[in-house]
Amino acid sequence: MRPKPRPRLRPPAPSGARRLARRHPGALLALFLCSTGGALAALALPAALGHTVDRLVDGGAVPWAGLLLCAVLTLAETGFDAGAAVLTTSTGARLTFTRRTADAGADYQRAQSVIAHRLTEALDGADTIRAARTGAREYRRILEPLTTLAAHGRRTWTVYGRAAGQSALLLPLLMLLVLAVGGLRLQAGAIGVGDLVAASRYAALAVGIGSLTGALGALARSRAAARTLDPLLTLDPLPHEGLGPPHGGPGHLELRDVGVVQDGKRQDVQGGKQDGKQEDEQGGEALPDGEPDRKPLLTGVHLTVPGGTSLAVVGRSGSGKSVFAAVVGRLLDPDTGTVLLDGIPLTAMEPARLRPEIAYAFARPALPGTTVEDTIAFGPWTAGPAAVREGARAARADGFVGLLPYGYATPLTDAPLSGGERQRLGLARAFAHPGRLLILDDALSGLDTVTEHHVRRALDERAGRCTRVIVAHRLSSAARADQVLWLEDGRVRATGPHEELWADPEYRAVFRTETGEAEGMAEADEGSGAEGALPRARTEVEAR
Repeated sequence: MRPKPRPRLRPPAPSGARRLARRHPGALLALFLCSTGGALAALALPAALGHTVDRLVDGGAVPWAGLLLCAVLTLAETGFDAGAAVLTTSTGARLTFTRRTADAGADYQRAQSVIAHRLTEALDGADTIRAARTGAREYRRILEPLTTLAAHGRRTWTVYGRAAGQSALLLPLLMLLVLAVGGLRLQAGAIGVGDLVAASRYAALAVGIGSLTGALGALARSRAAARTLDPLLTLDPLPHEGLGPPHGGPGHLELRDVGVVQDGKRQDVQGGKQDGKQEDEQGGEALPDGEPDRKPLLTGVHLTVPGGTSLAVVGRSGSGKSVFAAVVGRLLDPDTGTVLLDGIPLTAMEPARLRPEIAYAFARPALPGTTVEDTIAFGPWTAGPAAVREGARAARADGFVGLLPYGYATPLTDAPLSGGERQRLGLARAFAHPGRLLILDDALSGLDTVTEHHVRRALDERAGRCTRVIVAHRLSSAARADQVLWLEDGRVRATGPHEELWADPEYRAVFRTETGEAEGMAEADEGSGAEGALPRARTEVEAR
């Protein structure tokens, strides 16, 4: 199983205002001055306008000073508002409405995420669900959060609807009331025309707040959605120094004191929790929910793989084989130690220059693309038709592809594939993108004996120009490798040729649990010794 990269989170990102204050204190001061100046200008303008109107109605000389003041205040309000908008867009109105809408929107999106996650789990495990006849139970489990989703949805639209209704009804009534009272007071001679103009302008300012309801609602929902992306936005970028592997390197691989630690807390998985505990992914003991887990997945791995040779990685389930494959291909960075390819640390290489040098094949490969040819050509570069067909022949996939309705142009949706055929397409994709390092993470497990034999021959043909790392469960894969790495509980138990390791009964026991052929060899070894069993092992491998 390919391990998932562990997120390395930085501290939560500060809010926009705090970030602005920390990085640009001058900009924050300018923002404060612009916002304050715009508000003061907006408040002073109706009073100045009302006074000027009174002077005009009373007759006499034109109040040029009042007109100039109104023009200056109008320009000041516009300029200050524009300046505040340019400086930052993260200091929107912090109204109660905004906060409530943001909280409700976040809860709604969280419930949606739970449903989507459970549905994805069910689709991935559809065969398991069908075999266990638990479809009805899974149906109820997936739809169980719908009640919570409906409650959060009603809450969201209740808050928004209440605010929109109030702004649509109360604010126009306020404007009408101000004009009615002002008109009666003007008729009675208690106020002047200018006072009425000023009062109407102030009422217009209040009515304008209502037009922000929709914008504030969209802002609140956007902020809630942005918060869900914080774990991704706070991930440390992959470090590199812009280097690349040396030209024409043989693929010499070296690991120096490499260690990987599984950190974080145990997560509660619906359907996989029993008595407050959950099974460890790597085969370890169950831990109580929420208990910190610092299980070492790899510890102190020192290894050198000469360029152009093959390495078989063996061990029991949970010993760290797939983690090792992820580390040497830089799908995962080690917590300690260094991995070097042709003398250059992987962390120092630019990803765009590293990826074309490493080809991967997995036990359950994803098949992107529209047609069979597209999925084989998919990679760091788009392989041409000749490379696609050569890779398919090496993976023994050209036979069943030729039987499809349109051959390599057959849409994947019209190509029913078995598990072994999917693996062969994944292998074909790796063969079609040759580099200096080829990593097979249990990519031969679904192949029959004859097909596996031909694929191994194709791998052997790449000796001397491609380093091959093969996560192996079958004895035959270990027997054909130039070197075997035996992992146990994340540590290197032993390294060396298969013939030397075969003398260890515990090494033989690793394969006894994986395949029946090793059991027969172990029995023969008990009667005639390890040296007598070796020719038989080689004979069976060669017969395959």
